This record gives sequence, C-alpha cells and structure tokens, in this order.
Amino acid sequence: MNKKIIFLPFYLFTFSLFFACQSKTEMQPALQPTDTVAVKPAKTPSQQQALNYSTASKGKIEAVREIPVFSRLAEQIVMFGIEKTGQHVKKGQVVARLSDATLREKILHSRAKLEKAEFQYQAILMGQGYKHDHLDAAPEKIKQLARINSGYNEAKAELHELEHQLSYCVITAPVSGAVSQIKNTLYGAALPGEALFYIVDTEHLKVSFDVLENELAKYQMGASLSVSTVAYPAELHSATVSAISPVIDGNGMVHIEATLAPHPHLMPGMTAFITIVK
Repeated sequence: MNKKIIFLPFYLFTFSLFFACQSKTEMQPALQPTDTVAVKPAKTPSQQQALNYSTASKGKIEAVREIPVFSRLAEQIVMFGIEKTGQHVKKGQVVARLSDATLREKILHSRAKLEKAEFQYQAILMGQGYKHDHLDAAPEKIKQLARINSGYNEAKAELHELEHQLSYCVITAPVSGAVSQIKNTLYGAALPGEALFYIVDTEHLKVSFDVLENELAKYQMGASLSVSTVAYPAELHSATVSAISPVIDGNGMVHIEATLAPHPHLMPGMTAFITIVK
C-alpha cells in the first residue's frame, strides 16, 4: 500500500511532463512564420520629407527681373488700377491713366498754328506765280524753301509730338507678373523718371543655390534638375542649369542658377530643394 502511494505522484508528474511537451510540439509550427518574417516600420511623410531634404541642395527661387513702371509725363494720376502688392497684371493691361486736359489744350493751339503756317506756305508759292490750284507744280526745292520760311515744318512736327505724347497718358503693363512695390496712388503726381510701381516677372523664374566644389562636376550647363518647395513638398518642378559661377568662394562653394518653368505655386523668395535628375 505504501509503494502505491509513493509511485502515484511520480506517475502524475511524468504524465504532465509528456502532455506539456506534446502541446509545445503542436504549437511550434504555428509560431514558425513570426520568427522568420521581419516587419519594417513604415516611414511617416515627415520622415520621408526629411530624408529628401537631407540629400538635396538648398536654394531660393528668384525672379529673373523686376521691372519698374514709369510715367513719361508730369501729370496727375486720374485712374490707378493697382490696389495691392501681389496683384497680378497681364502684359498690355491698362494699369493707370494720366490727366490729358493740358495736353489736349496744347494740341488745339498747335493745330491752329499749323493751319496758319500752311496758309503762309501757300501764300509764298502764289507770290512766286504759282496758282492756288496748281501749287504741286512748283519744283520740290522751291516748296521745301517755302515750308521752311512759313514755319510749316516746325508746326507740323510740334503737333505730331503732342499727339504722340497723348498716348503716354495711358500706361500699360510692360510684362505679365505680380506687383511688388507701389510707389504712387490715385490722384498722385506722376513724375518722369520715378516709378509708379514695380512688376515681378513671374513668367521667368530661376532657382539659385550653392554646391561644394567636389560636387561641381555633377552640375554641367544644361543639366536637368528636380525642384521642390517647403510650401508644396509633394510637387516636383523641372529646372535646367543656366549659369555657373566661375569663382569658388572662400568656403569652397560654387554658386549655380537654373531656369525654372513658371507655375502658380512658385513665387520669388520660396525656399527650394534641388536634386540632380539622373
């Protein structure tokens, strides 16, 4: 009786151990795939963006030119179509009008002066024996001398100049672009040589950046580049290397410029990231 009591726990322990090993053997194949497959964490957009920026050159988008819009006359501005900085205008668009009252009065006086000179011209020819209906029969040298003595040439040139100046009262945009600086306003005094405002030519843009001397060989004239901006990082814009500085600065950097196709989301002053298109 005592031997049976002693071996009973031993039998129970052996049976439990066998059952545990069997369970482990059955579960092992199910766990096998998870031990061999490595799962890589997905990169967030910010991580990918930081990676792109770290491998690109940093630069600035610039306008190729900023054009001042001048008045050729000293007159009062009676219409001013520029309301705010950043306003877009198109080439040939009327952006301002000047008062033409004084100029039109001068034209009236000039026409009267020309009429008087023309009458004097005819009188000179008739005084030399040519009939009123046949003044064209006079030799060209005689007619030229009569025009000079009568003041006809001078009066005609004066009228032509005043009529030409009348066209200056309408000021149009010389290029398409965005207004960058406003220097005058409605009913202000326009003066020759003083800009009314400036236009940034947004149809001709470039991206400027610096590269290390040992990277210069990658950036040849005409090389294709890919440009992105901080504001629109998902957009890639094409650019072409158009200028390379012939001088390496004290920090071992070379300045490069590339022409950039215009786009509504591109504007001067934007931070850009540039990479070579292989």
